[in-house]
Amino acid sequence: MAEPLSVAVRRGEIVESVHLVHGVAVRDGAVIAEAGDPSLLASLRSAAKPLQALPLARAYESLGPDELAIAAASHAGTPAHVEAVRSLLASTGGREDELECGPQDGRPPEPVYHNCSGKHAGMIAVCRARGWPVEGYRLAEHPHQRALLEEIAAAAEVEPDAVRTGPDGCGVVCFAVTLEQAAFAWSRFEQLDGGDRIAAAMRARPDLVGGEGAADTDLMRALPGWIAKRGAEGLLCAASPDGVGVALKVSDGNGRALRPAVAAFAGLVGIDLEGFGEVTIPNSRGEPAGAIASC
Repeated sequence: MAEPLSVAVRRGEIVESVHLVHGVAVRDGAVIAEAGDPSLLASLRSAAKPLQALPLARAYESLGPDELAIAAASHAGTPAHVEAVRSLLASTGGREDELECGPQDGRPPEPVYHNCSGKHAGMIAVCRARGWPVEGYRLAEHPHQRALLEEIAAAAEVEPDAVRTGPDGCGVVCFAVTLEQAAFAWSRFEQLDGGDRIAAAMRARPDLVGGEGAADTDLMRALPGWIAKRGAEGLLCAASPDGVGVALKVSDGNGRALRPAVAAFAGLVGIDLEGFGEVTIPNSRGEPAGAIASC
């Protein structure tokens, strides 16, 4: 097994912390680069959102890039993000009072401001299209969540019982597969039914997928044609326009290591990600006090 990537947190010459990062890249079903353990089981969390949006794209051919991008988003709750969620609800007959994501700390109390509200709006829309009850759409026993389990399994080409599940932070079901399976699923994302439309929306509106300063938004801007989605606990998945799928996981779950790790792993596949290699740590005066970088 290849050594995992190491990302150090420094203040001057002092190394305060070191994060280990596992990663794998897959093309045409074969591993083309790896760091650490490709068989590491990783909860996809929000990195599953583009896959969870596939049924929405199939059910509503009229939806535009804004509505599809926000369904795949972990958004920042800005007016543009909230407007996109409301547009998705309005376009598919949904209502804000049907959102079951609840409020999010530090944001207005309405659920539409939750960073997962776009995903929830998409789930409500699919329930309407398929004639399923909207109430309880987030619960594991609901037909939509059972269908999404099969969606994740099909994307990774594994049996549904090989996908581990648990409760996500916004109340829906989250899914776990190995890093290699996640990278494989992302490598073939645009071949999946509806994947081309979701990918095109993410490319058109990377600002809706995350927001200013978000690693996935910045990665899509730095690498035109790529799509990317971050997940909680230090996970990021991405795919190139020519079918390379990538999955990275910070072993201790600290997302601050992601940008330098993405830059280091990109170097393994011949991509220079200028601007990702080092993150400056400011002090309370706004002065540079340290840095996070691969080592």
